[in-house]
Amino acid sequence: MTADSRESLVPPEARAMVGQRLGQPATGEITLKDAQRFAKAVDDLNPLYFDEAAAREAGYRTLIVPPTYLGYVTAQHGTLADLRIDGLYRSGSRGPQLRVKRVMFGGEDWDFLSPAYVGDTITAETRLAGLEEKDGASGPFVLMTTETTYTNQLGEVVARARGRSIAR
Repeated sequence: MTADSRESLVPPEARAMVGQRLGQPATGEITLKDAQRFAKAVDDLNPLYFDEAAAREAGYRTLIVPPTYLGYVTAQHGTLADLRIDGLYRSGSRGPQLRVKRVMFGGEDWDFLSPAYVGDTITAETRLAGLEEKDGASGPFVLMTTETTYTNQLGEVVARARGRSIAR
């Protein structure tokens, strides 16, 4: 079967989802305890996360948090039945239905636009940004791109993450 004659891995219904939101927005409040535990767990002991005087001296209104903490504070939690074998929770989001057997993580790029502070409430909204069908050495695959926007309680976008998944 040639590449031109095979059935597309991306059905029209999936292609129509590009630009749409995947699931409901997720919200989380940044607490001092959790933000500092996260910083310690990732071995990022920046004084701006632990010393309020240092944060204010550096021009911040209060303590800031490690940038990728945004993904943690907005992560949805669930029951034991929702826990995947890799330790992550099933998201419950409605992603595109592709004609593939498996999907794997393909990377993530972040743009940090302004700091997130202890006490902020962050909302994450994820949209399907793109679906590209490609031919690789192991055969056809789909490069799926999502974009998650992180907004604080003031409506300010503090970060964007572009995630890629490879579906075969």
